[in-house]
Amino acid sequence: MNNRIREFRARHDMTQDDLAKKVNVRRETIVFLEKNKYNPSLKLAHDIARVFGVAIEDIFLFDN
Repeated sequence: MNNRIREFRARHDMTQDDLAKKVNVRRETIVFLEKNKYNPSLKLAHDIARVFGVAIEDIFLFDN
């Protein structure tokens, strides 16, 4: 699974730490997500999408 978290953070002028605080995780979790080294739980994916006001599918790209 790939994601567009870094792109959405840039659009919203948000640091990794800012996003981490908004979704109640450590900054390192955001780092691992952006590097595609960690797949989020459904709740975390939902929380991140909600921060940016988009659908989960707009941020997380599920490979077939």
